Amino acid sequence: MNKYLDIAPEVAEALGEGRPVVALESTIISHGMPYPQNVETALNVEKILRENGAVPATIAIIGGRLKAGLTAEEIDYLGRTGSGVTKASRRDVPVLVAKKMDGATTVTTTMMIAAMAGIEIFATGGIGGVHRGAETTMDISADLEELAQTPVMVICAGAKSILDLGLTLEYLETKGVTVIGYGTKELPAFYTSRSGFGVDYELDTPEELAEAFHVKRELGLKGGMLVTNPIPEQYAMAPEVINAAIDQAVAESVEQGIRGKAATPFLLARVKELTGGDSLDSNIQLVYNNARLAAKTACALAALKRA
Repeated sequence: MNKYLDIAPEVAEALGEGRPVVALESTIISHGMPYPQNVETALNVEKILRENGAVPATIAIIGGRLKAGLTAEEIDYLGRTGSGVTKASRRDVPVLVAKKMDGATTVTTTMMIAAMAGIEIFATGGIGGVHRGAETTMDISADLEELAQTPVMVICAGAKSILDLGLTLEYLETKGVTVIGYGTKELPAFYTSRSGFGVDYELDTPEELAEAFHVKRELGLKGGMLVTNPIPEQYAMAPEVINAAIDQAVAESVEQGIRGKAATPFLLARVKELTGGDSLDSNIQLVYNNARLAAKTACALAALKRA
């Protein structure tokens, strides 16, 4: 085991017994939502996982330690501290660990630490991707590279709709990442269930998802797998409403020169303001929906390994 990694006792016991475990990121706690909704949402997601048969492993870097599984107190600390915690991508990990600092893990770093701990299923909101205007800015999320190399299945509501979804799919195809639509042939766009872009395959049950990932691992193929799970229709936002808010937020970010790791938090916060908070409500519900699917898929994967 990595000497910088701490696996929570509950998580370690479940992994040792071959029981289902689902990883969760912590950037959504510190940078994705305001306090106290961020902490309430994080604890509710853990509860949903347990109710559906899986052990939660919320992941973060605390005091320079890579943590696979947090206490309620640690989750509250991240929520209260908010953006005062470093948003930690792959490039940040060595310095944060060496300096014994704290870091809220993105999709990238959550995948990394989950893989170190032996966790294969990860539920999140939406992945990063190719930003609009990337042909000149080269602003491409490290999440896409991580999916290409780290053996974790990521279950999300698609790529964040603040991105260039077409280029994001092209990048994933180039890197050999299978993009699956859960019950859909169309890529969900985070706040809405439709984007106009197709996925590689449609699968309809957690058992099918687990089998596809299990076969990939048995074949010795590197990298992860992306499962895109549409937001439930009753919580989805009208495409014209959310797209207008996104277009305005993107234009403002360009005017203000906001780039890099500051871009996504700015855009999500601005979209929330422009939609009167509706986007935050949708964000919370899609995370809950992804947690349910991740738990069921993790249970199916554990059963396959026992067979």
